[in-house]
Amino acid sequence: EGYIKVKVTHTSQEATLSQIIELVEEASSSKAPIAKLADRISGIFVPIVIVISLVTFILWMTLGQQTFHFALTCAIAVLVISCPCALGLATPTAIMVGTGKGAQLGILIKSAENLELLSKAQSIILDKTGTITQGKPQVTQIEALHMSEDELLTLAASIENSSQHPLAKAIVAYAKEKKISLQKVEQFEMLSGKGLKGWIHGKMILSGNQRLMKEHDIDLSPVEALAQQLSNHGKTPLYYAYDGQIIGLIVVSDVLKQTSAKAIEQLKAMGLSVYMLTGDNRLTANAIGKELGIQVIAEVLPQDKEKHIRDLQAQNQRVIMVGDGINDAPALMRADVGIAMTSGTDIAMDSADIVLMKNDLLDVVNAIELSHAVLKNIKENLFWAFFYNVIGIPIAAGLFYPFFGWLLDPMFGAAAMSLSSVFVVSNALRLRFFKPKYQNQIRKQEVNQMEKKMNIEGMMCPHCQKHVSQALNSIEGVKATVDLENHCAYLQLDHDIEESLLVKAVEDAGYSVKGFE
Repeated sequence: EGYIKVKVTHTSQEATLSQIIELVEEASSSKAPIAKLADRISGIFVPIVIVISLVTFILWMTLGQQTFHFALTCAIAVLVISCPCALGLATPTAIMVGTGKGAQLGILIKSAENLELLSKAQSIILDKTGTITQGKPQVTQIEALHMSEDELLTLAASIENSSQHPLAKAIVAYAKEKKISLQKVEQFEMLSGKGLKGWIHGKMILSGNQRLMKEHDIDLSPVEALAQQLSNHGKTPLYYAYDGQIIGLIVVSDVLKQTSAKAIEQLKAMGLSVYMLTGDNRLTANAIGKELGIQVIAEVLPQDKEKHIRDLQAQNQRVIMVGDGINDAPALMRADVGIAMTSGTDIAMDSADIVLMKNDLLDVVNAIELSHAVLKNIKENLFWAFFYNVIGIPIAAGLFYPFFGWLLDPMFGAAAMSLSSVFVVSNALRLRFFKPKYQNQIRKQEVNQMEKKMNIEGMMCPHCQKHVSQALNSIEGVKATVDLENHCAYLQLDHDIEESLLVKAVEDAGYSVKGFE
């Protein structure tokens, strides 16, 4: 309920590249449920083939007038042509190629079972902040009561400074831009799903939602009308109370990702029931839900997210959960398939079954398409594996010999058996050419709005931060957020801009650029 600062170091085995390699290897070596079905079929098929071979030998020896050599040749031909090599290759090759292709597309699949379940899901639940929205909210409005805006911002940023929530970070960043000095907060407490509580100058300060205010008997009548109006427009008003009375609202807006609406449209077109799960107040959530045309589950406490997954599963629904935060981890574990964004927390990625490297909801659509493609490929492989056996065994056994003189030499049987394996592997390799329906669109959007991190040397104070921010934001098509603590600037570029132009702007302001990431 408080906060803790931890510094963690990583070994090379824990680096991103090593984790990607490990995930792909694990997925390639794991078995999907359909592969287990093929194993069970093989367990029945092999004894049956041995029996057919023995019966073939006995029948030709007792009923026919052929030699021992002829009977033995037929029996061996049955064994050779029905060797279940192709059956054994049908699923692992498709899974190996499919998961490798997923990694190329930035979709890391942890196991083959998750890949298969993905294609069978009926419902998908999306977290809002950082998943549907950019997760980079900005302060858009301040409504102060009984004090000035700067005084409200001082108290608000002081209590929010110890929180890691995206809304809290936005308020603190805005206060720093305004050169607001933060106050010391004592007895800081994080109230899960409600907000924050602390003491400044011996008086209690509250930051959060209506539920928190009502629990502390704060009269909200002075701001109720405004708060409802803001919520109706999809904005998130945060309430602040100090010394037992409401002192104002700070409005923080988090815009939708460019591809969210298109991704949700395609998920619905696939027949999935799409839900948005959020802790936001119902009015704000409903405004976003209406815009996107999806069902909304609002005012959900973090510990209750997992319960909503269970409720859907109790209705015999296979559920996909997409999230990125610590509070999404239990829900990601509970879902039939959990999907996490790399922009989120490590625990979310650990809890998820699939990790999206590009943090784009359209990659959820692409992952489901890939899942369908892999399952279709496996079924094709199984068909061809059995097709060769069904056609080849009767000929190898000499069933048509009395009528047409057809007989299969064991050497040709071995060639046919090898050909079936080559056919199955070649069919699986076709997955390398899988192209997501929206791959080109994603590439366009990446070009249209690229993100870069610029490492800057020489910034010492908020004044420096302001200078660099003004220099970068003065360039057309650049939106820059300057981080003084980490000596860098996060850039969003609407079009391809020469790095030399960005460097010149910073150097002209009196600072040096160490490089880009």
